[in-house]
Amino acid sequence: MKNHASELAAEFKLNEKRVEDTIALIDEGNTIPFIARYRKEVTGSMDDQMLRALDERLSYLRKLDDQKETVIHSITEQGKMTQEIEQALAKAQTLAQVEDIYRPFKPKRKTRASIARARGLEPLADRLMQQKTGDDPEMLAREYLGPEIADEKAALQGARDILAENFSDEAELRTVLRAFYWKNAVLESRAAKKEAESVYEGYYEYSEPISKIAGHRILALDRGEREGFLKVSVSVEPEPAVKRITDRHIKNNSLAAQQVRMAAEDAYSRLIHPSLEREVRAELTGKACEGAIAVFSKNLQQLLLQPPIKGKVALGLDPGYRMGCKTAVVDATGKVLDTAVIYPVPEFKRVDEAKRKLKELIQKHGVEIIAIGNGTAGKETEIFAAQVIAELQCPVSYMVVSEAGASVYSASKLAAEEFPEYDVNLRSAISIARRLQDPLAELVKIDPKAVGVGQYQHDMPAAQLSEALDGVVEYCVNTVGVDLNTASAPLLHRVAGLTAATAKNIVKYREETGEFKTRKELLKVPKLGPKAFEQCAGFLRVPGAKNPLDATAVHPESYAAAQQLLELCGLKAEEIGTPRAEILKEKTAQLGEKQIAEQLGIGVPTLRDMVEELLRPGRDMRDSLPKPLLRTDVMDMKDLKPGMQLTGTVRNVIDFGAFVDIGVHQDGLVHISQISSRYIRHPSEVLKVGDIVTVWVLNVDVSKKRISLTMKQPKEQAAQ
Repeated sequence: MKNHASELAAEFKLNEKRVEDTIALIDEGNTIPFIARYRKEVTGSMDDQMLRALDERLSYLRKLDDQKETVIHSITEQGKMTQEIEQALAKAQTLAQVEDIYRPFKPKRKTRASIARARGLEPLADRLMQQKTGDDPEMLAREYLGPEIADEKAALQGARDILAENFSDEAELRTVLRAFYWKNAVLESRAAKKEAESVYEGYYEYSEPISKIAGHRILALDRGEREGFLKVSVSVEPEPAVKRITDRHIKNNSLAAQQVRMAAEDAYSRLIHPSLEREVRAELTGKACEGAIAVFSKNLQQLLLQPPIKGKVALGLDPGYRMGCKTAVVDATGKVLDTAVIYPVPEFKRVDEAKRKLKELIQKHGVEIIAIGNGTAGKETEIFAAQVIAELQCPVSYMVVSEAGASVYSASKLAAEEFPEYDVNLRSAISIARRLQDPLAELVKIDPKAVGVGQYQHDMPAAQLSEALDGVVEYCVNTVGVDLNTASAPLLHRVAGLTAATAKNIVKYREETGEFKTRKELLKVPKLGPKAFEQCAGFLRVPGAKNPLDATAVHPESYAAAQQLLELCGLKAEEIGTPRAEILKEKTAQLGEKQIAEQLGIGVPTLRDMVEELLRPGRDMRDSLPKPLLRTDVMDMKDLKPGMQLTGTVRNVIDFGAFVDIGVHQDGLVHISQISSRYIRHPSEVLKVGDIVTVWVLNVDVSKKRISLTMKQPKEQAAQ
């Protein structure tokens, strides 16, 4: 299996030896998070993103190798392999180029050309290609008349069919025409249904060069076509395209050359254009999907790494009408304390009763924060909660949280195992409360596609989307670290090296034998062997362990070096994380990182990470991020006026803008043109999910529930 180290090093502008060693780590079965964190000396401190890109590209190149081998075997078996073909395949850098080379030799289903060949017309096609000035095509064709070929016209048609297929199969010609298409082709759409009203009306008479069209418009056109509202096509001027064929093959103005010209025109219209149109559409969609998946991945990462609200008792409200508002109180660790169903919507005439019950729950359990789901009846529930808070006059605040995926989770087997004693609806309220306390720990239980921070996610290739999003979840979980004694099986499953089975076995072991006292105890868990331990141990924390290093991100393989470092600095293990530990910085600066690292038998990157961990053991990087925006009062959409200044939370970032929660239950859209006074290519250059931003109202359409916002101060807009 070729490692492609030199190619990858050149492509990514990396040291070849580093790349070669990194590939060896990947091939040995090491996980990306483990390599990124604990093999920095080998990789040259490549981050998670670079490692995944390298791994993905390596997979493509190896797939390309396999395809080349398949093609070589097939052509050789046919007895048609030549040195020229071998060289062309060796030079091919993409799967498309390999496919072009293989096209003439690829077993085809019955075609017009194959029928003509079977009727013995290939010699006639070859003679026409010679374009001899004295040849009369009709006279030549008479030699081929027979039971299956009635006249000269049929013979010439068959010969042209053979030529047309030959032109279509010509690799160099397809390369030339492909470049022509990408430079000049236009994507067009028309209404498929006359006078049909739909969200696609803006595309009923639409065209845009394929070289410029934005990914989100491609995905919109694709969906409109699938739903039967649009007819989408790739258009290009045919004359210049045909000329690229005739320039290569027409030698003169002879009668035979006229037949060749007709074959060229037929090849383009019947074979080449439809093929390139499919190819262009597929590549446009592929790139658009890649872009959408990248945006989704970035949004998901930002959502999962939202700062937790630690140490507070939370109350979750899952709004509803007929079934009432499901309520759950959880303590600071997420343990369920109480549940109830209340009816805060005025039409049920039980608002006073609901207020009494909610106040009782808040006061009984010392609730400090309320999480309100943003689904059906969410607005009424938010107004109700704000009223209760005002009447209580105690330090309680609330936040509207996305309940995307909550109903799916609450009805899942996982939720039933976690909360067997609670009704499906109450499980949803518990999940909503916990999302506010620790978004990462709760959201990992839900299919990443269902968390509501993507665009066109249901149109993405399922496997590609899942792989990308799973990588994001894995990165987030391993970056933050996991408490071995409190983590759920779904959270543990996302830790490097752990499978769904070993994650469940950890939980089962914990339930049967009690809390883990050390990391090494993991080796007693069924089916968790030395390799899995190596991969996962550094990301699992054991707070309060006998060995303080078990509560840090220092890997067990480096415990001896960490102990030496502490001794070198005159520290005891119990002083990790105390003000005394600051001497670690002073000592490494005084003696030099390189010298200390050599003395300890580790690399400088590992030493730096070790010092950081010993200074702040088990540090949660989310704690340094801005806290979520909590509210105590509520506004109505009708209260909004153009020019009004508001503070909001970015909920989703997409290609054409960002949706911001401004506390009126309906997120407002900040179009990309309203995000910054400078030019930006994508909203993600300025915004990320969870950002607290100042916005001004541009326009409000209550009937359509649309709010247009701007991040440019009114004076900026006036100046433009």
